[in-house]
Amino acid sequence: MPAVGTEPVPPLLSQTGAFSDTPRLVPSSGLIPYELNVAFWSDGAAKKRWIAVPKTKGSAGDKIEFEETGEWRFPNGTVFVKHFELATNESHPELRRRLETRLLVRDPIGGVYGVTYKWRADNSDADLLSSNLSEDVLIQTTSGTVRTQTWYYPSRQDCLTCHTRNAGGVLGVKTRQLNCDLRYDSGVTDNQIRAWNHAGLFDRKLSEATLAKLPALAHTDDKTRTLEDRARSYLDANCAHCHRPGGTVASFDLRYDTPLPQQGLLEAPVLIDEGIDHARAVAPNDIWRSIIYLRASALDSIKMPPLARNQVDEKGMALLREWIQSLPGPPVLEPPVISPRGTSYDKPIEVAIKHSDSGAVIHYTVDGSVPTSSDAVYEKPLQLTNPTVVRAKAFKHGFTKSITAQEVFIVGAH
Repeated sequence: MPAVGTEPVPPLLSQTGAFSDTPRLVPSSGLIPYELNVAFWSDGAAKKRWIAVPKTKGSAGDKIEFEETGEWRFPNGTVFVKHFELATNESHPELRRRLETRLLVRDPIGGVYGVTYKWRADNSDADLLSSNLSEDVLIQTTSGTVRTQTWYYPSRQDCLTCHTRNAGGVLGVKTRQLNCDLRYDSGVTDNQIRAWNHAGLFDRKLSEATLAKLPALAHTDDKTRTLEDRARSYLDANCAHCHRPGGTVASFDLRYDTPLPQQGLLEAPVLIDEGIDHARAVAPNDIWRSIIYLRASALDSIKMPPLARNQVDEKGMALLREWIQSLPGPPVLEPPVISPRGTSYDKPIEVAIKHSDSGAVIHYTVDGSVPTSSDAVYEKPLQLTNPTVVRAKAFKHGFTKSITAQEVFIVGAH
């Protein structure tokens, strides 16, 4: 691969030298495989990762600048290879379709550039994409039906949206992610940092005493680690490349290296509250006012991250939900359910409002205002004959009131 992003890039993956046998996905001898403690969510895709570090000349500048916390710095010309496949049969996850292989290159001017190769249907090779692309993939479900999943192939500019200079350009390859065991093709299993240290890839030798004290992110399923550790590890892997000092306008810091009390996360006000009263980055014991959870579990215009995500990470959201609800705080009422959903109706309709807690009192409005405890109490279905904004909120003594539920009905306007 060229060392500078402005130079021509090979049009075929087979021409990059990344694989000695491209159709069989056999990596070249210079590629070192690696895994992460917590992978970035990529719409359920399975991933393989390799790194190629230029041959050193004996100087520290030609080696990886190791840091126990924070970001590593890599020699010019270092190449990172990440390969994506998606299971096309939920009952047989081993049946996968090759989607893309991305290459990220450390350039001589202190930055990185990335390119995307889209695999051909026959897996013979992959073609360089000149722009981003969305493509539907058919997935056979466990019930025997077929669903469609949209896969997003990023452009070179898209790569730089996340791989910023502020985040060090390289996102996953760092101590807290690589501090775990990997079984190599030789059959040997070893800690990845120990193996890289032994191979002389770092600018200094690490002692066994140092290796034993290095931080590591907690895998979602690792019940030997605390719920807080696992949730903060998830946020680090999926959000911290932007949500850090000097990153986005949001003021909280989601790097795992930053202790929770200093992250500006719990009970922290947010710039964009999405119309939710008392919205917080994370509201203890309140998933409905926790904007981080709300946006991470969304698929519409407020979703986070906003790029290359078309599926919700249900497992990750369950972890965040469990952590938020474990934080000390008063019990919270969930929002009422208004049915049917708001849309256009030719004829007058009947609208019901329900709540899962039979002891909760529902107050509602039909003039677009936010309901308070002084507004009308819901007792029976509403008869709508005109365009109406129905808003409802649940109240109960000893509980935090619910957020506002809302539906917009366009009745008889055709």
